[in-house]
Amino acid sequence: MDVRRISFIEAKSPGANIFSKCLMPRLGAVLLSTILTERGYEVKAFIEDVADPDWSYIENSDVVCISTITSTSVRAYRIADGLRRKGIPVVMGGAHPSFLPEEALKHADYVVRGEGDFTLPELIDYLKKGTPDITSIKGLSYRDSGDGIINNSPRPLIEDLDVLPEPDFKLVPHWKPSNIYPISTSRGCPFNCKFCSVIHIFGRKYRFKTVAATMKELRHVHSISGASKFFVDDNFTANKKRTKELLRAMIAEGITSSWSAQVRTDVAKDEELLRLMADSGCDTLHIGFESVSQKTLQAYNKGQDIDEIVHCIKIVRDHGIEIHGMFVLGADTDTIDTIKETADFSVKLGIDTIQFLILTPLPGTPLFYEMKESGRLLHTDWSKYDGHHIVYKPLLMSPQTLHIESLKAMGRFYSWKYIFRHFAHLDFFHAAVGLYGKRAIKKALEEAGDYLQSISKLIDSPLPEQS
Repeated sequence: MDVRRISFIEAKSPGANIFSKCLMPRLGAVLLSTILTERGYEVKAFIEDVADPDWSYIENSDVVCISTITSTSVRAYRIADGLRRKGIPVVMGGAHPSFLPEEALKHADYVVRGEGDFTLPELIDYLKKGTPDITSIKGLSYRDSGDGIINNSPRPLIEDLDVLPEPDFKLVPHWKPSNIYPISTSRGCPFNCKFCSVIHIFGRKYRFKTVAATMKELRHVHSISGASKFFVDDNFTANKKRTKELLRAMIAEGITSSWSAQVRTDVAKDEELLRLMADSGCDTLHIGFESVSQKTLQAYNKGQDIDEIVHCIKIVRDHGIEIHGMFVLGADTDTIDTIKETADFSVKLGIDTIQFLILTPLPGTPLFYEMKESGRLLHTDWSKYDGHHIVYKPLLMSPQTLHIESLKAMGRFYSWKYIFRHFAHLDFFHAAVGLYGKRAIKKALEEAGDYLQSISKLIDSPLPEQS
């Protein structure tokens, strides 16, 4: 077939939340669009959370690639069904299709599993030229001549990330780097948190770009945008020696505009690292605390304790770096008191902003298969697998209680006291965050009734509550 124009679509999130104001494309679709552009194809990457796609352009494409995570898959499948009815070949990729290719192939012609940087170009070559043989394309799933599904052997993880190009955001219509500019310097994470799907896509081996390659991209970003940079690495400091080398290079070249990254509490054990972070422009660290219950931390395989969390908060703040604390509520060891204690802990320790997510058993994780096998999943309406809806039966409280108490905990943090305190210190950014959070939480509580009523029919027998 003739393949000239290729469209990418990153499906829209099912609902707004407190972080919806920080629009930032996931890098997969942008990077793959860049790779295919460099091969001579006409490509655009439409990010629905950024702007409405140009459907005329898309429907005149030779191939459409759709990227989706679990919570966006319902929307992604609907788009795919419509395009296939028009006779347009559809390729799906991303975390959700990677774990459930048989499901995705009910809506798509091909599924690219895992890292698609080499799999997708090979598939496009096959569609255009008939080569390579489709059975040799690793990481690809498709239907055979009958109704069967063929899952080719997995594609090995890319060892040398320097071979990948810099993502070209000019391929994303209507996106402007005026807010946060995403940069990836590594893939993988050596840790093994029970609820995390990342390691099942990118592996537990930490792979990273060289400092030289990363600096090349940083120079480019620095030259075109004054926007804050966000290192999207799952754990930016997993290799502390390498991170220090990068930070020293940034300081030496004066690339010290504001940036943030995701890290673990162990970052506080290295004061030199924190000094380099502060000196290179780090203004916020997103830290996975997950829980203030030691039993829950152990259940999550988190590998840290409460004392480490308290120490981390103090040391990071002592270096003038703000903290976005990330917590996951709803483990089998959690009670209503645990949720309230999490909010109180966050306020008392002076965390700047927080993220309270409901534990969500995502496909591909050990947690999902445990919940499924034990019959504790309430449903598989994937649009509700977003961390803001309860989708399973907790052990020590009802699903409805966990849902409502998690929202109330957000409200305890983003309180009027939080808002007025920041206004009094002329910190209008955090005051605005608090106001937006309060409105979002109020709306979520108002909308919770219909959803909780719907899941009440799915609960065979109420589980015990503790107060």
